[in-house]
Amino acid sequence: MARPAPPVHATRGWPRKISDNIAYALLAYTVLQIFVTVKQLKEFSGTLLPYMALVILVLAIIPLCLKLERRWAGMSDEAAHNPQYRGAYRRDQLLIWAGAIGLPFAIAGLARMLHG
Repeated sequence: MARPAPPVHATRGWPRKISDNIAYALLAYTVLQIFVTVKQLKEFSGTLLPYMALVILVLAIIPLCLKLERRWAGMSDEAAHNPQYRGAYRRDQLLIWAGAIGLPFAIAGLARMLHG
């Protein structure tokens, strides 16, 4: 006899999964940003470039993540568990993690180029 499917609310839907990815990615981004920036602080003593990289987190990254999260949060309960959104979820998940891992190094590279 087949087991009944779990209730819709018993599984994590797409909005919750995206929210979890954003939270973990922000942690990873922050840790990477701090380590990369601390290294630059040692190299670029006397300049504000490493501090500007940290300001980018507040002024750009967090609002972008909130916008992405709001897009998913507006789903109905039925849509939140619809498998047809798997592709969109994977696309946004890739975007989140590519940004979290790549941006600290891109920002550090930009700061290095500006420093000369």
